[in-house]
Amino acid sequence: MTVVRSLLLFALAALAEIGGAWLIWQGWREHRGLLWIAGGILALGAYGFVATFQPDPNFGRILAAYGGIFVAGSLAWGMVVDRFRPDRWDLIGAAVCLIGVAVIMYAPRSS
Repeated sequence: MTVVRSLLLFALAALAEIGGAWLIWQGWREHRGLLWIAGGILALGAYGFVATFQPDPNFGRILAAYGGIFVAGSLAWGMVVDRFRPDRWDLIGAAVCLIGVAVIMYAPRSS
């Protein structure tokens, strides 16, 4: 159950961070306005709190592992929202990152 909770928190963090950055991108680069930018800032602020709910107490470990989630999540976001089509190297890279997440977060450790 701890692993499932951790993965759900990682997914929520990715949604907040990637979505927030995307909203700012849309507001600024696509000229959609300040409300989009403000929404992005709020989402990025929410992202900052999500990691605090991870069961592991080590900030460095959580943030390092989240990096892999961010990479894979960014590609997934691009596919769903922006119709981006990753090539095989994008997919291999994301898989390597997710393997890194599993090793960093969920490998058995002695206390």
